[in-house]
Amino acid sequence: MFTHQPGGVNVPKRLGFPRALWARLDALHRGARPALAALLAVLAVPAAALPSIAVPSVPPAAEQPALWVLSDADTTIYLFGTFHALDERTDWFGRNIRAAFDSSDELVLETLVPSDPAELFQSLQRHSLAAPMVPGAPIISSGRGSFGASAGQAMAAGRSVGLTPERGADAVLRRIADAEGKPVDGLESFDFQLNMFATLPPAPPVAGTEARASQPDARRILLDMRSAWKRGDASRFHAVLGSLEAQSPVTYQRLFVDRNKHWAGWIAERMERPGTVFVAVGTGHLIGRDSVQQKLASRGFTATRIH
Repeated sequence: MFTHQPGGVNVPKRLGFPRALWARLDALHRGARPALAALLAVLAVPAAALPSIAVPSVPPAAEQPALWVLSDADTTIYLFGTFHALDERTDWFGRNIRAAFDSSDELVLETLVPSDPAELFQSLQRHSLAAPMVPGAPIISSGRGSFGASAGQAMAAGRSVGLTPERGADAVLRRIADAEGKPVDGLESFDFQLNMFATLPPAPPVAGTEARASQPDARRILLDMRSAWKRGDASRFHAVLGSLEAQSPVTYQRLFVDRNKHWAGWIAERMERPGTVFVAVGTGHLIGRDSVQQKLASRGFTATRIH
């Protein structure tokens, strides 16, 4: 049996959530859907890694985020590198990006976070990522030193300067697709992502003056990366990926190398069917020697940057 609860969502009565806790769960859901997806790209690198990054600015080829395309006689697939947390002043959805999205038959994201708050909470529980429903306590559980806790620090730094997952490119694209009735699919399941997070190695510890300086430095670097993303400048992201690989090769392998190879396989298979697809994944997945484009090249497909 279902009952109507705060936020206009139908929730199974058998869950037995008190009304006050359901309100908290509903609020969590509105923020957690994009936030959980946001942990999976460049913003999810350990916060401890960010202060060590210092690279010179490289003039971009175009003043808009990077967009790639591969096509044959009857199939076109766009590859768009997103930034998962943005502010209301970041104007990015126009020109080539808007035209490519509008021409596409479907939107494909990294994953589809459950639209039902109760289903979301149950998924978190299955992977030991949900804390007990206690008033005043966090709903998402992440132990000290865990990858999730470190990623959360980076996201908190972004929020402190107005960068929120709710305004991130992925969340915006899904809202527009849903409003327009455009089909939306995911490259991997939400359970797969949660299991990956739950089993990633802990982030390396940070101590002393470096730990005290990490928050303001993280804010500065995230803003710098946001600006570089908007310009289509990949240099900042190369540095972040290199830092992550140096600090935790296992994390880098599982977050980027393995998944990029899997996604390239999905794209290669999708090229066998006609249609136009807009694939939007974190920018870090479309950069460097282990990028989706490189994995596609090994399969005989060439992705070309549009601008």
